[in-house]
Amino acid sequence: MRDLAQTGQVLVVDDDETVRDVVRRYLELAGFTVRVVGDGEQALRSFAEHRPDLVVLDVMMPGMSGLEVCQRLRESSEVPVVMLTALGEEENRIAGLQLGADDYVTKPFSPRELTLRVTSVLRRSRMPRQEPAVAELVDGDLHLQLDARQAWLGGADLPLTAREFDLLAYFLTHPGTAFTRSDLLERVWGWDFGDQSTVTVHVRRLREKIERDPAKPERVTTVWGVGYRYDPAGDGDSAQCSP
Repeated sequence: MRDLAQTGQVLVVDDDETVRDVVRRYLELAGFTVRVVGDGEQALRSFAEHRPDLVVLDVMMPGMSGLEVCQRLRESSEVPVVMLTALGEEENRIAGLQLGADDYVTKPFSPRELTLRVTSVLRRSRMPRQEPAVAELVDGDLHLQLDARQAWLGGADLPLTAREFDLLAYFLTHPGTAFTRSDLLERVWGWDFGDQSTVTVHVRRLREKIERDPAKPERVTTVWGVGYRYDPAGDGDSAQCSP
């Protein structure tokens, strides 16, 4: 029986015709319906018309870059995005994750690995959200409304990406526990493989939004040789309010 994650529509965006053709053939063999386009403007038009389940997006393209396309997509959609970046373009990979990309694969890449990444990201995106056991998580001046997926810090709206919200909620429900990057990748992202720098980038972004001094974090602290731990800022453990 075919994995249900290996069905659906994928939009492949790359200015290299050979790359487009190879990726299309491998994804189609895996059971996906695939559309391919060669630039950012076509990508946005195709997305608006067909609403694919996932986008494979090259970073470096003439005209509108993949980063700009990702940013435009995130203004109106949480569609999963897997970025394609050239080896050594660390800044672009980090920028893509900061804009809300779900994963990335570096060129030259294995088409089989890309297919596995696409399947994994889609599986995670299609998992039904579990109803939270509590309606709200509170730590001092930090509030998360779980069912509405809203956050406030010091009474002001706290703009979080979907993944940042999930990561912060997980930390708040496990205060004082040290997690490795691998732990967080599995429990928050739902991946049993992947580049752990994804976690590092999201922790960095989260610190920039919730810490008084991101260079000296007090909430999301580093446990050297292990990973990260959430230390509540309020009195005692994070409060969990009933629905």
